[in-house]
Amino acid sequence: MFSAPFARAAAVLALPMLVAARPLPEAKPHVIDKAHSEINFVADSRMLSAHGYFGKWDADVKIDAANAAASSVSITIEAASINTRVEMRDNHLRSPDFFDVAKYPTITFKSVSVTSTAANKVDVVGDLTVRGVTKRITVPATVVFYEKGAGRFRGQFTLLRKDFGVTYDSAVNPIENEVQVQWDIALKEPTPAPAK
Repeated sequence: MFSAPFARAAAVLALPMLVAARPLPEAKPHVIDKAHSEINFVADSRMLSAHGYFGKWDADVKIDAANAAASSVSITIEAASINTRVEMRDNHLRSPDFFDVAKYPTITFKSVSVTSTAANKVDVVGDLTVRGVTKRITVPATVVFYEKGAGRFRGQFTLLRKDFGVTYDSAVNPIENEVQVQWDIALKEPTPAPAK
């Protein structure tokens, strides 16, 4: 039978291995509350500002409230769902001059890291693909609230459209290279399936 001092020493030595073997909590999947979520943009030209949004998109969001680095987000947008409330302009935006939706039907973003930068603020670094061109970008996000598995996140950032091959311009109404993207997403944990 082991002596008491030996048993205590063995327990202390074994503790790190027990902790390492214990499974870490996984980031929880969430579903988007589409009725209260949106992805908008503003593109400026000499004559006007075009305000628009994408009407069809989906996201796979996993959140670890205790460890931001374990969180992730993946978004897929149907490029043809672009809407600036002007049909002629929307059809032009869907054409090869801009998004060329017949050839590139989706716009995607996939995170590679999530870093907490301040209280209620994170930076999401990920790969954005538009027109088949992928660029790594940083998307700053504000956590408006997150509790009991539900939350709201919002932010804005600037893209250079020409970096993604959207190079069309007009001599009469020159279009700015910078596009402001604004987003506001509400989410919640999925409802558990009823027990059988």
